[in-house]
Amino acid sequence: MKRKLISVLLCVAMMTFMLAGCGDTGSSDDANNSSSNSANSSQDDSNGGDDSSSKMIKVGILNNDPNESGYRTANDKDLKKTFTKENGYDASFSYSKKNDEQIGFAKKMIQDGVEYLLLSAADTAGWDSTLKEAKDAGVRVILYDRIVDADENLYEAGIVSDMDAEGARAVDWLKNQNLEKYEIIHIQGEMGSAAQRGRTGALQTEVDSNDKWTLVAQQGAEWNAEKAQQVVQSVIDAKKTFNVIYAENDDMAKGAVAALDKANISHGPGKDVIVMGFDCNKYALENVLNKEWNYDGQCNPFQGSYLDDAVSYTHLRAHETVLDLV
Repeated sequence: MKRKLISVLLCVAMMTFMLAGCGDTGSSDDANNSSSNSANSSQDDSNGGDDSSSKMIKVGILNNDPNESGYRTANDKDLKKTFTKENGYDASFSYSKKNDEQIGFAKKMIQDGVEYLLLSAADTAGWDSTLKEAKDAGVRVILYDRIVDADENLYEAGIVSDMDAEGARAVDWLKNQNLEKYEIIHIQGEMGSAAQRGRTGALQTEVDSNDKWTLVAQQGAEWNAEKAQQVVQSVIDAKKTFNVIYAENDDMAKGAVAALDKANISHGPGKDVIVMGFDCNKYALENVLNKEWNYDGQCNPFQGSYLDDAVSYTHLRAHETVLDLV
């Protein structure tokens, strides 16, 4: 019987960092976001061209654009550190923020004869036929970082973050601030992604059920700081009042704060605007500690070792010898 490994990383994939309880600052890589507005669909065959590769486990790794955010940069770096020749892998990497491009890369990897396909999907939908194609070809699929809306029988394991729990924890924290009214600028990530859906869901539920909660603006900014700054600037220019910024990642929170600073609007504990972000980049934690932000929810990008364990376990099960002792 196939064992399904669904792992939730680092205490349900996240720890909540806020002013009242912020301790460890060792989280996401402190890389700068290059703010790319288009999909990065390049391929990196970093382990090819070696005769010894035939003895290695051939793995295709599909990820989102590493320049998307500090979180994604750290995630890609961790995977490349894990899936190396030295660790027994013949690994190829492909990147895109677009689902259709990722699906195209997945099909090529299947045709190229990878044994394992590791997938962080740009969108939760649309993967059924591709995953079935992989299964029919004997390619074992392991999800990481993000879940997809597909039959669990189509993938071997999921090392995924609990995005719904992240959103619920953030909204519970915000409710506990006991504001007289909540006038919220909601800056969403890449629409349709598991992270966006999870972090949006709890907030939308509360807004829909609580007359004290209002969305002054709700707009996607694709995880991008500059686009988030534009969202907040447009609200300021329209002279709308607000007292909460709920940004679905740190880079967008950073962009939002840039607009606040430009308008001389104070932010942080005891000030005009509550600022909330996700992912716990080092700069974000420093902003919380410096009382410039109020909240940051962690999503662990360091998933390489978990995936290594999952591949090793699955590979062992697939190649184990059953002796007939009768």
